[in-house]
Amino acid sequence: MKNTVYQFKETLNNGKVIGLQVYQNSVLLIVNTASQCGFTPQYEGLQQLQNRYHSQGFEILGFPCNQFGRQEPGSDNDIRKFCNLTYQISFPLFKKVEINGANTSALFKYLKTNAPGVMGSKSIKWNFTKFLINKKGQVVKRYASTTKPSDIEEDIKNLLRE
Repeated sequence: MKNTVYQFKETLNNGKVIGLQVYQNSVLLIVNTASQCGFTPQYEGLQQLQNRYHSQGFEILGFPCNQFGRQEPGSDNDIRKFCNLTYQISFPLFKKVEINGANTSALFKYLKTNAPGVMGSKSIKWNFTKFLINKKGQVVKRYASTTKPSDIEEDIKNLLRE
């Protein structure tokens, strides 16, 4: 479990702490999200992927973040209500996190180290950056905010077949 996402414990937005090892043998897509962003409609595509592949061992993990243009200003409860009412989200949402700077969550430090951005950048540029994780808990690929969820589908299917 060392050097995998399974080494981390995270807090769901209902306050329950879970170890990510509960997702062992699943393909994961970890996404930093925001409710008032130009990319917010990606929630719809993310939920479509969740609907299509969840029964095959796929899970999206959403981590709201308010560091980009303050586009996630609400409480964890507000975020959950928005996602449920607007996009009928069934995948887990976690407590708001910081993904850049001095207070970066340990999980996102790990993700950025194992899948740097363009030209080796460790920082995340905007909301809806996505990290694809294989069934062994290893980071496989990082996708930019502009990458539509549907553009990741083939990569997900390939990992599910492994």
